[in-house]
Amino acid sequence: MVATARESRSNGAVSAGPLLRAAGRAGFTARGVVYVVIGYLALRIAMDGRGPDEADREGALRQIAARPGGTLLLWLLVLGFACMTLWRAAAAISHGGHGGGRRKPGKRLLDAGRAVFYASVCWGTAAFASGTGGGSNSDRASKDWTADALALPGGRLLVGAAGLALVGVGVGIAVRATLRTFLRRLDTASMGRRTRTAVTGIGFAGNAARGVVFAGVGLFVMTAAARFDPGRARGIDDTLRSFADTPAGPWLLAVVAVGLLLFGVFSFVSARRRRF
Repeated sequence: MVATARESRSNGAVSAGPLLRAAGRAGFTARGVVYVVIGYLALRIAMDGRGPDEADREGALRQIAARPGGTLLLWLLVLGFACMTLWRAAAAISHGGHGGGRRKPGKRLLDAGRAVFYASVCWGTAAFASGTGGGSNSDRASKDWTADALALPGGRLLVGAAGLALVGVGVGIAVRATLRTFLRRLDTASMGRRTRTAVTGIGFAGNAARGVVFAGVGLFVMTAAARFDPGRARGIDDTLRSFADTPAGPWLLAVVAVGLLLFGVFSFVSARRRRF
């Protein structure tokens, strides 16, 4: 009971009105849809060595587009990511949080970065939905960006720093998953014991898997910088496939794939249970 009460207190979250709460819920729902599909695609690769598409956001969008009503769902995702951008941007410019406390500049800067990220996701999804872009998967995009960056003065340091930052983000996500800090952002007081246990397990598995993937992508980018070879960089799809080449074989990929799918489920939980 004490732990539940503590986790229900302020964690620097932004108090939001009805419009921003709805925007946040729509954004987490859109994120959940994409991660569930990515997890499914990665699991297919682990099971039979190949999949119907690349296990990244581009592959997920293609899978969605191929379904009945897919075009409508794509535009709903565009709306959802636009809402997530709005909500993150509002968090970035807000000084106050729950309980009347002031939010630290570092957290506001992090939300600003997230807003920029989701704005790019929204733009890319809209380009795919309209047929005007979105033809490059994460692997090709990662190699192209690395090649362009390496060609710049000091490009090797720039690429290495970007890779290190990705590794740091991935490790940070995994550590927070282990410490269960994600519970502080959820309304755990309204959950029953079994629901809270299930949400804790889903949140841990999903966030840990996401952290592993981020760190993996970062390691490949750092390798590309060290070898001065953009071909060494990998996106999400190639990074996931590399897990199958470890001594654990496809089982490691299957575990990470299930984790990504669960992160999608956790995003749905956040849409419903997050304290906005």
